[in-house]
Amino acid sequence: MMRVQLLSLFLCLLALPLAAQPKYDVVLKNGHVIDPKNNINEKRDVAIAGGKIAAVEKNIPASEAKQVVDVKNRYVTPGLVDIHVHVYAGTGMKALTGDQSVYPDHFSFRSCTTTMADAGTSGAANFEDLKQRVLDRAKTHMYAFINIVGHGMGGGQVEQNTADMNSQSAADIAKKYPDMIVGFKTAHYSAPDWTAVDRVVEAGRLANLPVMIDFGQIKPERPHSELYLKKLRPGDIYTHMYRKFDPTIDANGKVQPYLFEAKKRGIIFDVGHGGGSLIYRYAVPSMKQGFTPDSISTDLHTGSMNAGMKDIVNVMSKFLNLGMPLQEVILKSTWNPAKEIHREQHGHLGVGAAADIAVLQLERGKFGFIDSDKMMMKGNQRLTCDMTMLGGQVMWDLNGRGSEPWEKAAASEKK
Repeated sequence: MMRVQLLSLFLCLLALPLAAQPKYDVVLKNGHVIDPKNNINEKRDVAIAGGKIAAVEKNIPASEAKQVVDVKNRYVTPGLVDIHVHVYAGTGMKALTGDQSVYPDHFSFRSCTTTMADAGTSGAANFEDLKQRVLDRAKTHMYAFINIVGHGMGGGQVEQNTADMNSQSAADIAKKYPDMIVGFKTAHYSAPDWTAVDRVVEAGRLANLPVMIDFGQIKPERPHSELYLKKLRPGDIYTHMYRKFDPTIDANGKVQPYLFEAKKRGIIFDVGHGGGSLIYRYAVPSMKQGFTPDSISTDLHTGSMNAGMKDIVNVMSKFLNLGMPLQEVILKSTWNPAKEIHREQHGHLGVGAAADIAVLQLERGKFGFIDSDKMMMKGNQRLTCDMTMLGGQVMWDLNGRGSEPWEKAAASEKK
């Protein structure tokens, strides 16, 4: 009898801590959730368990979490997805394939970004070096577009070398690394022919992947309209949509009709701000006339980050002040770009998704925003990155929301 009683007591004691165990590791409470994929735009709490989103509900009891983070007066969104960055750093070259690139983790989390795609900095000949040197070592979720030039963005004549533009080689490397390579890129081509465009689209066809176009110099032999209406396929991406080299606005200040036709065809227009590709005198009338971006990206490199671009939340702030509603700004910085690169596991807060989360503050005041021509636009709204979580772990915490006050720790030590 005594043995039975002891066994019963042991089982009861074993069950007690299990019953008291919190359901969630972390709950973000009192924030305003914007999750465009799931049509959420209201105050809700977000629960995290095992590095994944466990619940997004109007009131999750604090008692159900090991840790509660108060995000009152903040916007809780999916981690930002930036599909145009340059991260091929560390080679020693004085080009985007080197000194002009940045390491992703140094600049992603502090701007609430959890997913990035390198935009064609490497080609088939040097992608594996980029992969080993940078992509495999990053904590940020990393993907890549492959440049149609085998040696990527080495500057100068490297990017003009049509003998190094091999569609089959580009397609082969994409098929070798399907989990990481999301498409192909052509950039900076200046000759008056279609070689770069034709070969990058052919690579896209061979690998069944989208292409990203930086059209290089506009030449009468290769009309802007023909690129959109004849060369590109639905799902292909045109980046730098507000750059000054493009005939976006006609002599009467109107957006070219073929650009709206291109949108109807399914061509995707991406911001790609960069050091020279967002000009207010094109962006302002375009926005007013309804020619708006499908995705917001940075074209991050050492030049753009220290000029008018700065970071993705600064670019998002520009579009807020150009009249784009906040929910749409979030859509075009999260779910839309995730879809464009066919990585739908990112860019949303669906239950079961990785807990990649941005906590944003929307400031009101008097601010100035610089474009790529060093022209200033006044604004009264500015987004800043308050906290970034990757897989439920805090990666950036501007105001220490995920930490205990030091006084509490000191008091505990005295006990």
